[in-house]
Amino acid sequence: MQYASKITGIGSHFPQRVMTNQDLARELAAKGIETNDEWIVERTGIRERRISEPGNPKETNSSLALVAATRALEMAGKTVDDIDQILFATCSPDSLVPTSACWLQTKLGAKRAWALDINAACSGFVYGLAIADTFIRTGQVKTSLVIGSEVLNPMVNWDDRGSCILFGDGSGAAIVERTEAANPRRILSTHLHTDGSLWEVLYVPAGGSARPLTAELIEQKANTMHMKGKEIFKVAVKTLTDFAVTALETNGLTIKDLDWFVPHQANLRIIEAVAKRLDFPMDKVLVNIDRHGNTSAATVPTALDEAVRAGKVKPGQTVLMDVFGAGLTYGAVLARW
Repeated sequence: MQYASKITGIGSHFPQRVMTNQDLARELAAKGIETNDEWIVERTGIRERRISEPGNPKETNSSLALVAATRALEMAGKTVDDIDQILFATCSPDSLVPTSACWLQTKLGAKRAWALDINAACSGFVYGLAIADTFIRTGQVKTSLVIGSEVLNPMVNWDDRGSCILFGDGSGAAIVERTEAANPRRILSTHLHTDGSLWEVLYVPAGGSARPLTAELIEQKANTMHMKGKEIFKVAVKTLTDFAVTALETNGLTIKDLDWFVPHQANLRIIEAVAKRLDFPMDKVLVNIDRHGNTSAATVPTALDEAVRAGKVKPGQTVLMDVFGAGLTYGAVLARW
């Protein structure tokens, strides 16, 4: 290929409301459901999460993405007129029609860009990077805005102690630009996979055209996430480990050549198990699940943004983004920053 792609800017944004484990425990206790901070931290590593305010126009999915995108543009030194493409990864769009990508385009004023939503659940941001990389390498796009953004709280069953402790809302964004194919600081490779036979480990039973919502289905909470935690844990550890090895081997690298590992932030225990399997030190794993919970497609870009702005991730370092999500979907992107 004549061209390669490179991440030149990144940004993130979260709702104002912080829901601590103590806050959540009080809300659940009012419903007769027992939990506490120690129980949640021991099982997930999560201490708090951000929750969007229903009805607040500044905290819709596309509005959170607007702030994250603006920050990414500023870091990259670009304007909205430079954007050729908007790829908006989410499973919690503002509306089914039009897409969140369209809402974001008009809020940004990015009139030159064409816009597309990607629903790969928690893998969405990495899927977006892979798509942007392909369009850029083939010469069709110069500058892509890739978003991973979620407002999950309307999809959470707040009566299910096993799942409601996990999720939070937030948004992350990246500017991906064309660069020379020989540039060592580029996206080195992308790797995507799907296994639809595992759909039952995490899904929303109703709300699509196959099962339109009714009052009865809403009463049954069929419009909220259903998950099998133990099965997810096993699949996640294996797939995250396998894709990390695949990405490194594809580029003739080993785990010792990796500077930073950015896994999907589903559960700290999953992250620790993967790091152990890879024999990779946890102090080189970027983690923000303790403060934000599982923000699905937003976990990787928000964790990466925090690390870049803190000066941890430096030019020339090798960064591996590694994800899994409902579907099931999997993916990894290896980049030299």
